[in-house]
Amino acid sequence: MVEGLVERRAREDVSGHALRVERDQAQHEATLSLLPFSLTGDQERVVEELCSDLNRSSPMRRLLQGDVGTGKTAVAFYALVAAAKGGGQALMAAPTELLAEQHFSVLSPLFKEAGIKCQLLTGSTSGRERSALLRKLASGELQVVIGTHALFSDKVQCDRLAVAVIDEQHRFGVGQRLMLASKGRRAPHVLAMTATPIPRTLTLAQYGELDVSKLDELPTGRQAIDTRVVGMDRLPEVVEAVGRHLASGQQAYWV
Repeated sequence: MVEGLVERRAREDVSGHALRVERDQAQHEATLSLLPFSLTGDQERVVEELCSDLNRSSPMRRLLQGDVGTGKTAVAFYALVAAAKGGGQALMAAPTELLAEQHFSVLSPLFKEAGIKCQLLTGSTSGRERSALLRKLASGELQVVIGTHALFSDKVQCDRLAVAVIDEQHRFGVGQRLMLASKGRRAPHVLAMTATPIPRTLTLAQYGELDVSKLDELPTGRQAIDTRVVGMDRLPEVVEAVGRHLASGQQAYWV
């Protein structure tokens, strides 16, 4: 609860109201047409909730919960495009360079097709490239930045930040999330996403500090996840099974 009050006070300390992003039906349809698939019913519902939030001057504070594969990134993409097309800017934070690069690789072609300028900012971004990016962001020329903890640097400032998206929000500290929300002259609309909300997040939702949206429906063609637990004595079988999948052209993650 104390952390919740800290977040509320920090939100109130940011001058002005959030930038209103009014829904334009033609732009709404154009944004959805950029996606190489149709939204699920759950995604459509959440997009409508986002549109309602973004059209207000009070900052959105929404948690999007959904298992891996339910399409949280597509919803985030809609919010980022809405901000850029509405005359604002947007930041998207991911906890690792790998995930940030993945988001950038998938989304940047869609942003390009929409005529939106988007760049990647991570700890690996070169000094010259970083300086140019920061100048463009501060001037408003750059509309969307996808990045890692590098976004929390004091040098990162936006001209008209409208939306901040935090992926895997449970992996960021309270102070870091507040820093991201303070990158503009106004309090931005914040969309936090997670598959595993932590107790503190659930408490904030319970006490009305966060609105909650949930994705349960899997996109068409997605198979249900088959989870199995085996003992270390069967490790050779696991290695053999992974080998068979790789040999057939499939992929595997070993954590």
